[in-house]
Amino acid sequence: MGRATDRRRTVRIDLDATVGPVSVRRPDSISVEEPLEIRVGPAGPGRRRPLAVTMRTPGDDLDLAVGFLLTEGLIRSADDVLTAQLCAGDQTPNTYNVVDVVLAPRVPEPVADPARNFYTTSSCGVCGKASIDAVRTRSVFAVADDPLTVPAEVLAALPDRLRAAQRVFDRTGGLHAAGLFTAEGEQVVLREDVGRHNAVDKVIGWAVRAGRLPLAGHLLLVSGRASFELTQKAWMAGLPLLAAVSAPSSLAVDLAEEAGLTLVGFLRGRTMNVYAAPHRVTV
Repeated sequence: MGRATDRRRTVRIDLDATVGPVSVRRPDSISVEEPLEIRVGPAGPGRRRPLAVTMRTPGDDLDLAVGFLLTEGLIRSADDVLTAQLCAGDQTPNTYNVVDVVLAPRVPEPVADPARNFYTTSSCGVCGKASIDAVRTRSVFAVADDPLTVPAEVLAALPDRLRAAQRVFDRTGGLHAAGLFTAEGEQVVLREDVGRHNAVDKVIGWAVRAGRLPLAGHLLLVSGRASFELTQKAWMAGLPLLAAVSAPSSLAVDLAEEAGLTLVGFLRGRTMNVYAAPHRVTV
């Protein structure tokens, strides 16, 4: 698992043991959470400027950085990025917690906006942004026109498939997951992270670097709730359907309706709620 997990000493307490309450000292696997600084700028000898710091689980960091830039509307395709590489950073020993992104000459360098704070935590992808108008980024993809339809039977089977593929979650129980699936329920790619928005950015960044945008005819399943920022990210990647095992927020539903994106929540067992564009889920 590399740096995705760590081992720490713990005291395991079991009040329902057959011999009575017991406590045992033992090591336990936990999810790693570390900062990743994303630096962006033009080619040349000058140092790229820091754009964002996100708390994430190490792994697939280049996908995370590229996906973040795409879903924030700063790039539109892989052609907008000349290079993206892990850098040493300033820490000793080196932990490679910096990604340096060189933009293509035609891509404008991001302008720092004090009203838009790009520091994000592992629990919130849009914390600190001034308003919904600042957050809502217009996608270049018309997902409302996507003819995708998915049988409800296929959707109902996906949470178990997502869970079965979560290798790090099996060891730690502490990571979110995002999975990209076809209309037939075939898993294309899965990413895990301590932050749900990071997991989605890692999936979308993979798609950007693989030249697969827009993700027409596909659906995204997330292990947590369907928030506004996850709905926005799905729209930015051209995804016509976003499903979540937990609840959506009101803003997520509003944005999905505006985009013509199908939003499914409470996808558990044999039941689900379709909050927007229900015509894509067939019974």
